[in-house]
Amino acid sequence: MQRSFLDYLVISLKGMAMGAADIVPGVSGGTIAFISGIYEELITSINNVNLSLFKTLKNEGFKAAWHQLNGNFLLALLLGIAISVVSLAKGIGWLLENQPVLLWSFFFGLVLASIYFVGKQIQKWNVAIIIAAILSAALAYYITSLPPLSTEASPWFLLLAGALAICAMILPGISGSFILVLLGAYRTILEAVDNKDLKTIAIVGVGAIVGLLTFSRVLKWLFSNHKNLILAILTGFIFGSLNKIWPWKKVLESITIKDKVITLKEISVLPFNYDGDPKLLFSIILMIVGFATIIILEKVATTPNEN
Repeated sequence: MQRSFLDYLVISLKGMAMGAADIVPGVSGGTIAFISGIYEELITSINNVNLSLFKTLKNEGFKAAWHQLNGNFLLALLLGIAISVVSLAKGIGWLLENQPVLLWSFFFGLVLASIYFVGKQIQKWNVAIIIAAILSAALAYYITSLPPLSTEASPWFLLLAGALAICAMILPGISGSFILVLLGAYRTILEAVDNKDLKTIAIVGVGAIVGLLTFSRVLKWLFSNHKNLILAILTGFIFGSLNKIWPWKKVLESITIKDKVITLKEISVLPFNYDGDPKLLFSIILMIVGFATIIILEKVATTPNEN
């Protein structure tokens, strides 16, 4: 596929949106990738990392291998994610700490609209599709309501945590950081990053790479052979995950790491039962803005395919 500089710029902007989502615990970058029209290409590109790629590199050189990898696409996307994480992390972190209701309201509107966007791509509805959507929504809701585990952070456990977190990160609906919280590994990994514990970081990284390369192949097969079914499951997952990003919460359990309070367990409440200023008017406005953002992303999503 021939792409112009403008096409790759748009891909980088989508990467920035993915990075911004991944910074927020509870929002999946995979959701942003899906609603911006690059999800299947991302999964296919990840699947290109295999033995065949290394054979091409050995026999035909770097240029052929880069083309087989779809390297320009991945580079533009990863660049956008990196820029977003570096430039927006502090700002979004500040909003999470000081204006959580308003930030969650925006993401709630964004994810709410994405349910319609993903669901409308299902070409044929039947009993099996409806059941799959309902069950996946129930599973996602159940996951978001689970208490965190208390598990010994052994190397094998950290390897598994990295694999599961990266799977959640590329799966629309559930965020990787939230899975780490549920597994009881969030604190360990956060402390490892703060303390520059390279051994722990490396173990989690290896798990993430294995999980990414394995799970992406499963997703690619599902999209190739059961697209309607996987779309129904993703629609249900995104719907069920709305519980996690509902703006008004009551904290039941939290921990403090280096003067930073991290919520471990919370429940959704109505705005009128919220312990604080619900900021209802501004929250509704931001939900509408988030909803409208999906419409814009849907329009922009067709840009790379026009050349």
